[in-house]
Amino acid sequence: MRPLTEQDIRTSFINCSKGEAKRLAVPRDLGERPWEDLDFLGWRDPGAPDRAYLVAERDDRLVGVALRFQPGRRGFLHRSMCSLCLTTHPRGGVSLMTARRSGPAGREGNSVGAYMCTDLACSLYLRGKKVPETGARFKESLTLEQQIARTRDNLHAFLDKL
Repeated sequence: MRPLTEQDIRTSFINCSKGEAKRLAVPRDLGERPWEDLDFLGWRDPGAPDRAYLVAERDDRLVGVALRFQPGRRGFLHRSMCSLCLTTHPRGGVSLMTARRSGPAGREGNSVGAYMCTDLACSLYLRGKKVPETGARFKESLTLEQQIARTRDNLHAFLDKL
């Protein structure tokens, strides 16, 4: 992913008003992000524990999405799988992220959801730059490039529903 500026991020949102996009919390460490290892930029709002944001490149433009989620409160032995990168996590490492649809459907309250890594670090898990709490990912027969393509396809399918 190419490095993004705060302005790039704020103008990319498709499912919130310009005022909401202006007020949302943008990461302060944009200059330190590992952009070459990211398929999308995702972060949680430090001031609102139930909000997260995701910005991806789609058809040569940026698409930003405001997400809401309930932090998981699963049992010690319960495991969940991210629908984007297929990484499994124990105890709340995966959450149902919902996004209000854009346009009239969103104004009527319609939303779309997907189970995602709660920390939105899918790209880093795929590349082995971040290790899930369990210590490893499942061994796959796909190459890293194929896994990255699958993750992007899964993300684009989610974005297309908005």
